[in-house]
Amino acid sequence: MRTERANDGGQIERRDLKVIVGAAIIEDGRVLACARSAPPEVAGMFEFPGGKVEPGESETAALARECAEELAVRVEIGERVGRNVRMAHGRSVLKVYTARLLHGDRPQALEHSALRWLSAAELDDVTWLPADAPIVAALRPMLARG
Repeated sequence: MRTERANDGGQIERRDLKVIVGAAIIEDGRVLACARSAPPEVAGMFEFPGGKVEPGESETAALARECAEELAVRVEIGERVGRNVRMAHGRSVLKVYTARLLHGDRPQALEHSALRWLSAAELDDVTWLPADAPIVAALRPMLARG
């Protein structure tokens, strides 16, 4: 994703935003929340699984790959949740999609310290990373309606 902005001299700078994708994996009216194990300043805070979109990779392909790497699951990617969330002082953008588990796969905490399934009423029971907070707000009504 390319952006343009004026620098201090009024000239236009172009730069590529890194796209980070996240999966709101939903099952039986609950969403999967994953506790970060590192770095220390965010360890124990919760996020949606996912990661960077590699060059030449689609967002949905990246998300399926990340779910396989982080949780050892296969997923079907669904609709976008919420808006784009700017991260890393505007150098990257988070995009979250709904997802559902395939083939009876069960998530494993390969890169996280804990996994929790949360209903709409339980979303505030954990501390979310700041970038994920707007997504949680957008997800709440989706979970509530089932």
